[in-house]
Amino acid sequence: MKKEDVPQDLSSLGKITKEVCYATDPSGKYTTELSRGWDIKITALDAAWDDIKDRITLAAEKCANNQASPILYFMERGLMDIGIVSAYTGFWKWQVKRHLKPSVFKKLSDKKLQRYAGVFNVSIPELKTMTLHED
Repeated sequence: MKKEDVPQDLSSLGKITKEVCYATDPSGKYTTELSRGWDIKITALDAAWDDIKDRITLAAEKCANNQASPILYFMERGLMDIGIVSAYTGFWKWQVKRHLKPSVFKKLSDKKLQRYAGVFNVSIPELKTMTLHED
């Protein structure tokens, strides 16, 4: 693609960052050019973020219906899986899975809850109630 043909479609990230693309200059040599976005990528990213929002909503519903502990909500919100939470908290994966059960979560000590709260960057009360006070 020629340097002047590099897409400059404004995306939600276009105001924050630009992407480096390779293009040909007038002499036919490859060079780099900054792009603010590309319609196809914008559509794909928007679809991915919609999916993430749906997963967070579903996790919140599961917690409200006592089908999962708040750990699931914060995992989804933080784009984490059991392996990542396990690595950050120091709990074994099987322990994290077990802590996802509401009955087990309610019995966790403050020390264990603090490990989760630290990973999710919330307080223990916020962890328990899923109430966030964002600045």
